[in-house]
Amino acid sequence: QVQLVESGGGLVQPGGSLRLSCAASGSIFSINAMGWYRQAPGKQRELVASIGRGGITNYADSVKGRFTISRDNAKNTVYLQMNSLKPEDTAVYYCNAEVTVLIGLRSREYWGQGTQVTVSS
Repeated sequence: QVQLVESGGGLVQPGGSLRLSCAASGSIFSINAMGWYRQAPGKQRELVASIGRGGITNYADSVKGRFTISRDNAKNTVYLQMNSLKPEDTAVYYCNAEVTVLIGLRSREYWGQGTQVTVSS
């Protein structure tokens, strides 16, 4: 089994910053891509940012220049630094990871439980 545990969400004023963390644990052989998704009320879940094991990143147009994704492979952890936050960034943020597990060396996607980010004055 693999677990992804997120932390760092909360309430912040427009223009503020938050840093999300997501730590993976369990029967992990390796982790390939890791990423952050978000889902606002009444909207579909959308990709915010992703990062490959080698560090190649990809961002949604709406967050380019404001958000930075990074990872620590030794800690099986991915981070999302969010700056210049806007009310439209309000959503539940989910961590995602493509994990190869120890048993059978099979790969599949795992999700965290989600953390609420609210941007409001």
